[in-house]
Amino acid sequence: MRIRWHGHSCFEFSNGETTIVIDPHDGRSLGIKPPVASANVVLMTHDHYDHNAARVIRGEHQNFLGFVGETEVRGGITIRGFSTFHDYAEGSERGPNSIYMFEMEGITVAHCGDLGCIPSDDVLEAIKGVDFLFVPVGEVYTLELPDVKKLIELVNPRITVPMHYMVGGLSFRLSSLDKFLEMIPDNAVDFIGNELEIAQSDLPDNKECWVFDH
Repeated sequence: MRIRWHGHSCFEFSNGETTIVIDPHDGRSLGIKPPVASANVVLMTHDHYDHNAARVIRGEHQNFLGFVGETEVRGGITIRGFSTFHDYAEGSERGPNSIYMFEMEGITVAHCGDLGCIPSDDVLEAIKGVDFLFVPVGEVYTLELPDVKKLIELVNPRITVPMHYMVGGLSFRLSSLDKFLEMIPDNAVDFIGNELEIAQSDLPDNKECWVFDH
């Protein structure tokens, strides 16, 4: 499986037959580079401009916005969407948010979008033990860092990937990546660049935090 980061919360996953892009943005509205990607499937965790720009992704793609439930897409991949909230007030401040989970080439992925509170026990049970957990760490519109830490402990993923944090040029303020990394042991952090090719057999035995660079 190939994983590529397109900045902010936008990630691309591909196995050669199926390409899934999650939470595309248009770049310009955020002050960062836009995604350059072609996909069969575009998943959007919620209807905010920095996560819902399916129009910038090339190709003929199925689009899912705030999807909750289970569906099969190209290549026989099952997408599961779980209902969560974008805030600590059951969505009354910023609305709903979906966590997306799927398996590609034997590797399980959960992308939390703009998760704003600890999910329900049912959702936690469903995503528990995934190989990759993509979690927002910028705090301002999403989980505060003590709850990020709690979420990681509850889900217990093999690999945690931080996203949605302050980068140069971003047009709104978020907490820095360094603030999140202060919670992670230095020997568990791996800086891996913009793109990664990984097979199930490559997954680490120990719990790690992998940082992508855009």
